[in-house]
Amino acid sequence: MDKPVIVGAVLYDPKVAVIWEMIAGFFAERQLPMDTVFYTNYELLVSALLQGHIDIAWNSPLGWVDAQRRSGGLCRAIAMRDTDRDRVSHWVVRTREGIGQITDLRGKAVAVGAKDSPQATLIPLSLLRRHGLEPGKDVQVREFNVLVGKHGDHVGGEQQAFQCLARGEAEACAILDLNWEAWTGNGTINPLEYNILATTDPFDHCVFTVAADFPPDLERQWLKTLLSMDYTNPNHKEVMDMEGLRQWLPGRTSGFTPLSKAVDESKFFEGV
Repeated sequence: MDKPVIVGAVLYDPKVAVIWEMIAGFFAERQLPMDTVFYTNYELLVSALLQGHIDIAWNSPLGWVDAQRRSGGLCRAIAMRDTDRDRVSHWVVRTREGIGQITDLRGKAVAVGAKDSPQATLIPLSLLRRHGLEPGKDVQVREFNVLVGKHGDHVGGEQQAFQCLARGEAEACAILDLNWEAWTGNGTINPLEYNILATTDPFDHCVFTVAADFPPDLERQWLKTLLSMDYTNPNHKEVMDMEGLRQWLPGRTSGFTPLSKAVDESKFFEGV
C-alpha cells in the first residue's frame, strides 16, 4: 500500500470527521490514499505542518497567516473552496436606532465573536480603525470568546454577538456575509429590524496549506484529484454540500491582505 497523504484539520464540529471520511473515500477510489489527523485548534495544526507531522493543513485564514509568519513566508496555498473567495463581513445595527454611518459608533459598544475570528472580530475591528475608531478607546468591544483556537469556524461567538445586539447591550455587531444571508433567510434575524451599517473589503477564507518541502509532483497529483470533484455528480454533491462549496479552486494569497493588515494593527500574535 502506498503511503497516504496526511491532511490535518481542526475538529470544530462533529460533522468534520464525517466530511473527511467521505473525502478520503473519494481519494481512495482514485488510487491516491489519504488519511486525516484532527486537531483541537489551529495553532497545533500549524505546528504539525511545520514539524512535518502532516503533509497538508486545511487552514483557517488566520492559520495561513500564522503558517507564513512561522515559516518565513515559505508555505504554499494550494487550494480553496469557491465560497472561500471574496467574503465580506458586515457591521449590523438595529434599524430603529438611526445609526447612519460608522463614525456614529464613537462612544458606543460593539459586539464581536471570538478574539481570534478573522471574520467576526479582527477584520471588522480593522474597518473601525480605518474610520478613526480605536477599539477599546473610542468604542467598547464586547468579545464572545466561544471555542478560542478554532478561529471563528464555530459560529457560536458570532451568534452570541448578535444576541448581545438584540438585547440592546451593544449598538452594532459583526457578522460574516454568509451568516447574515443564512440568518435573515431562516428567520433568526428579522431584516426589517436590523440593517447593514458598513461592510469590510473582500477577503479570502480557508485554504489548503503545504510546507516548502512538500513534493511538487505529489502536490499536482493531489490537486488534480481534489479539483476533479464535480458538484453535478450526485455522488460528490453530498460531501460538497456538507463542506459548503460547489467547486474546489486553486489556492491564491491575494485575498489575505485585509487579515494580514488587521493582525499587524492589533499586534495579535504578540499577545499569543
